[in-house]
Amino acid sequence: MMIYHKKIGKKEINPGVVFQYLGKGKEMMVYHWNMADGSEVAMHTHESEQFGYCIKGGFIIIEDGTKYEIGAGDAYFIPANVPHSFVAVGDTEAIDIFHPLRETLPDGNPA
Repeated sequence: MMIYHKKIGKKEINPGVVFQYLGKGKEMMVYHWNMADGSEVAMHTHESEQFGYCIKGGFIIIEDGTKYEIGAGDAYFIPANVPHSFVAVGDTEAIDIFHPLRETLPDGNPA
């Protein structure tokens, strides 16, 4: 499967938070994110493990009550069922990989 970034639809799920669903395999799924400076993904949990790579900008991440700040070139791993949130520091771009497949996309639609 080939995925061409310019051909994938974008969806704003929160003010300043735009995601592109890149696709899924049998056991993982991948998203591309753009977040405006100061935009947020509120505290939440999910049954999937999450790995992310910050391409540009940065995040303040609260994971299980601990605050972290990361920037471009840094990565994060969030275990399944652990509460976490994100706030963009600068205009931010990232890739997230989830395993196993999430049942819904960040916009609430089925995966």
